[in-house]
Amino acid sequence: MTPQDASAAAAKVCLMAPVVPVLVVDDASIAANLAKALVAGGLPALEVTLRTPAALDAIREMATVAGGVVGAGTLLTPKDVEDAKAAGATFGVSPGATDLLLDACEANDLPLLPGTATASEAMRLLERGYTVQKFFPAEANGGAPALKAIGAPIPQVKFCPTGGVSLKNAHDYLGLSNTLCVGGSWVAPADKVRDGDWDGITALAAEAAALS
Repeated sequence: MTPQDASAAAAKVCLMAPVVPVLVVDDASIAANLAKALVAGGLPALEVTLRTPAALDAIREMATVAGGVVGAGTLLTPKDVEDAKAAGATFGVSPGATDLLLDACEANDLPLLPGTATASEAMRLLERGYTVQKFFPAEANGGAPALKAIGAPIPQVKFCPTGGVSLKNAHDYLGLSNTLCVGGSWVAPADKVRDGDWDGITALAAEAAALS
């Protein structure tokens, strides 16, 4: 997969809804129900972070849910890429980008949303052909004003800002011309997941899906 094809595929994922849920799943047995709740609320693109032992099994479960598109977040190594692809992930997200990671995603035909935090990093990825990137950590790097400033001289790149994004500030990012969507964890709070409050999560998802 070429970087250009990867970016086109990543753009399609980002344009499915204004918010991509960023999910940390500790128990794979609830993964399908969680995915169904989010999809029912209008958020079909789901990012499961590889931060727990249950993550890959969670991806396998979510991959069976109709209407959902499941990706793997926190990709750091070529092995992460291979494991995520084998588990059923159809896209990947990384906090940063290295040549080894980019090579692995291209070799395994896994569209990647590569992380960037500076203009230089965005330019380096653009030089390789990646026109859709993740801005991370968004709030710690100056928030929407910083992303707007980066977009002025590099309008070719579109972003999915993640990290500190919430219902309160999502509008600030989504109003930028270089933002396709945002990534956030607020749509699946730990207490509602723990309690199995799927209706509550669907309501949060619907609220997020209505953002623009």
